[in-house]
This record gives sequence, C-alpha cells and structure tokens, in this order.
Amino acid sequence: MPTSRRTLLKTSAAAAAAFSLDWTRAQAQAETVRIGLIYDLTGPFAAGGSVASSIGAQIAIDLVNEKGGIGGKYKVSPIAADSQSKPDVAINEANRLIDQEKIDIINGVYASSHAVPLAAKVEQQKKILWITTAVSTAVFKDKNLQYVFRAQIHSDQYGQAFAGFINEHAKTKLGMDPKDVKVALIHEDGPYGVGVAAADEAYSKEAGLQVVLREGYSASAPDLSVLVTKLKRARPDVISHAGYNPDITLFLRQARENGLKFKMLFGAGAGYSQLDKLRATFAADIDNFCNIDPVPAQLLDASKLAPGIGDLTKIMIARYKEKTGATDVPPHCSMGFNQTWILLNHVLPVAKEKYGGFDPEAIRKAALDVDIAPGGTIQGYGVKFYRPGTPLSGQNERSTPVVMQNAGEHISVVWPTNIRTQDPVFPLPKSSVYAA
Repeated sequence: MPTSRRTLLKTSAAAAAAFSLDWTRAQAQAETVRIGLIYDLTGPFAAGGSVASSIGAQIAIDLVNEKGGIGGKYKVSPIAADSQSKPDVAINEANRLIDQEKIDIINGVYASSHAVPLAAKVEQQKKILWITTAVSTAVFKDKNLQYVFRAQIHSDQYGQAFAGFINEHAKTKLGMDPKDVKVALIHEDGPYGVGVAAADEAYSKEAGLQVVLREGYSASAPDLSVLVTKLKRARPDVISHAGYNPDITLFLRQARENGLKFKMLFGAGAGYSQLDKLRATFAADIDNFCNIDPVPAQLLDASKLAPGIGDLTKIMIARYKEKTGATDVPPHCSMGFNQTWILLNHVLPVAKEKYGGFDPEAIRKAALDVDIAPGGTIQGYGVKFYRPGTPLSGQNERSTPVVMQNAGEHISVVWPTNIRTQDPVFPLPKSSVYAA
C-alpha cells in the first residue's frame, strides 16, 4: 500500500475516532442538564440556614436523578459554588458559573444582600436565576425581571403575618386593644432586615398598632447593648427581630444579661429558624418564641395536600436527618428542596417538551406556564408567577408564610388560624426569663 494511502487511512481513522469521542461527549452533555448552585457554605450565613437550604436542594436533585433525571431522560449535574457569606464573592462565583462553566441556570441564594445584585447581573446576561431562599421584596419590586424567578415568599409577607397575628389575638390573649399594643422592630441593616422591618412597620400602622422603635444594626456588630438599652426605654409589648445567627445570639445574650422584658418576640426566619443551634445556646430560654417563615413541610397535615406530597416530605426529612444527624429539620431545608423540586419537575420538563430545550428562553416561557394550586407543594402554597410588566414580575403570587411557636423539641403552626396545629401561647408565660 502506498505510503500516502496508508497515511490517509491512519488520518481518517484518527479523525473518525476523534469524531466518535466528540460525539460521545456531546451525547453525554446532551443528556445532562448542568445547574449552578450558589449557597453560603462558609461564613456566618452558613449556620443561619444556607447550608440547610443547599442540602434540601441537593436532596431534590438526587431524587430526580434516581428516577432517571428530568422527564426520566436528562440527568442533573450540579456545579456547586460557595458565596462565603460575602456579596462580592457571590457575584464572582456567578460570573465564574456563567462565563467559565457555561451555566444557563443558577439555583440558590440565601442572603437578600446577595440576591439583589445577583438578580441584576443574571438578568443582564439573560440567564436564569432561580431563587430558593432570599426573601427581600426589593429583589423584584418594580424591576420587571424576565429571567429571575422566586417561588419563595417575599419580605412584605412577614409584615402581613406579624400584624395579622397581633391584631387577631390582642384582645383575647393580651386583654388589650390593638391600638394599645406597643411594638419594636429591630433588624440587621441589609436588604433582608430592612425589607422585613419596613413591612412590619407598614402593616403594624395599618392595623393601628403603636410602633415605638425601629432600629437597624450591622449583622457583624460586636456589641448590641445600646440596642438593648433603647428597647428597655421604649418598653415594647412585642418585639420583631429580623436577624441571622451570630447577631441573634449576641442580642438574646445581652438582652438576658440586661434584664430586657417583653410579652413576645417574633423572629423573621433566618437565624430564628435554626432551632437546633439556638437551643444549644439558650435551652429553655427561647421556649414559646414565635417565628414567621415558610412552613417546614413536616408541620403540615399531609391529608390536606395533593396526593403524594406527604410521602415526598417524609423522604426529604429522612434524608436530611441522615445527611446531618439533626433532630430538628429547619424550614430552610424545605425551602431549598421545594423550590428546586418545582424547577426540576414543573419547569424544565415543559421547557424541553413544549419549548424545545433547556436554554434560558425556553425555561423562562415554561416558568410562566407554571400553575400549581394551593396544596400542591410540600410547603402548602401553590405557584404562579407574576407576569412581566407587573410590579413583582417573577415573584410567586401564591406564596404564604406561617407563624410558628416552639416549646422544647416541638414546633407548632399557630397562625393562620385555619391551618394552625396549636393554640398560641401569648403572652410569654411567667416562667420565661424574658417575660414582662
């Protein structure tokens, strides 16, 4: 065989092998949906619920992959990023996922201080940001976002629940007219805390409650004794506190040391939903505190939800406990799982089947098609996103929080009244170290 022909055959064989390898890789990539996961795996937000959210998201991915992937065909390949509880790191990691990893879908985001700039960044590049945890209404308010979606509640709803609970129970539980109830609103000074406090103030005034103090502080503040002194002077009946984890610990410790008294304290999710960690520090001191957040799925009556939802919750709870060894499963696990489950089971299959792919435009259209009735998710609420051109475009219009109350290892839903599992203890019993 002439040398030229032998060389040609070798070259052709090599080219065919290379083509075959490239085709195999392409097929493998075609059968995989790569999703970026941005959570705070280190830093102060990690213990405030971000790690729990990331675990919930991963459990949802695992369950989908065990069933063959999205639509039973396309495996999910998560690419994890640690935003380290720092907004600049979150933005850098989003850039890395989009520019280097060529990711079209980013899932996660715990802190609202990260969500606000990330939403603008991802929207600008026309990629998908699927927010699981951050709650600030400011992420969406009047932004007309097209590629950013959140099935999670928003911070205005904390204020509605806070004022609604007090207004409903003031006379029967406190023996006071709502107009005589004095409330203090304290908060970390990022978008999360500011958003919650603004909503608390607006809805409290609407309900006729007396707002006697509204005070912000840095979540990294080394001392909150001045805040405690201001609260003692204002003498509120009820305190609403939007904080993370180290700042909540610092506040409660200094409040106890300085003899601060009140009839009830309402947390606003975040660090107040990490009951295991608070109980390890304060034990029975935090008994009967209330907390407003999306409900931990295990607290709902499964018989009132869509078929199969209760079983799904049991699997999530079992896997979370297996992964962490925790006795209490925080709401953040349900948040990470629920929102990721909605993306993987109600959005991406429609994007592929109806709109032809997993590109951002197909996903955007599929998200706007989502119409889950109340009771159709593990957290009880339904899902339908506000349309483009509306003030909260991209936000779930059917999301709802609850008021929970803890006593020992037990957490109960105490509001709204129609789904409560226990009558609220209000005010704090005299046995509480904080009781007025």
